[in-house]
Amino acid sequence: MIQWVVERAKRASLITRVLVATDDRRIYDCIQESGGEVVMTPGGIPSGTDRVAHVAKDLDFEIIINIQGDEPFIEPEEVDQAARILIENEHAVMGTLVKKITSIEELENPNTAKVVVNEKNDSLYFSRSPIPFFRNNNNMRHWLKTDIYYKHVGIYSYRKQFLLQFASWEPTHLEKSEKLEQLRVLEKGYPIKVAETDFEPFCVDTPEDLERARQLAEQMSFSKSCRD
Repeated sequence: MIQWVVERAKRASLITRVLVATDDRRIYDCIQESGGEVVMTPGGIPSGTDRVAHVAKDLDFEIIINIQGDEPFIEPEEVDQAARILIENEHAVMGTLVKKITSIEELENPNTAKVVVNEKNDSLYFSRSPIPFFRNNNNMRHWLKTDIYYKHVGIYSYRKQFLLQFASWEPTHLEKSEKLEQLRVLEKGYPIKVAETDFEPFCVDTPEDLERARQLAEQMSFSKSCRD
């Protein structure tokens, strides 16, 4: 699955180098054997962003992209879109992507992080709970018809200096409560610039997700072999 993420990330036009940061020897060996670039990091790092920061401190890049290892079908265009957030917004220090929620199942699912944004496309809050909450109506079908709900897509862009600053902070209260590392940024008073993607994310969070991913990968490989 990690190798799929690597190969798709390499197809992004704005990416010049792809590294895997891991504390798992199995992942390290897999990426090395496949010819990818991988860095072994210490165990006990509190979040993916902290792990990226651990590697980024030795890299000479202004913008760093964090692509989650559980997104095997990430689109190269999404990687470029995350990079453009910081390229096109010189004062932004961190960016991420969102996608509209279209089903009750996703709105209720705590594995799907939700986000609300302001008029400047800065995130206001991320939560595993449905947000915003309609006080006068508890019918979530009505919520989806009445308002727009967004889910978070597992990719971040950072300016390197801000990324290193993030890693210098201890995990914050809301971050630990929701198990969402991006809340550390909001709690420290920094905005996260958001862009909406047209691509539907597929995050592998459960054994059932993994089985679906395997089936989709087989279909994609079969389709490619037919085209070839």
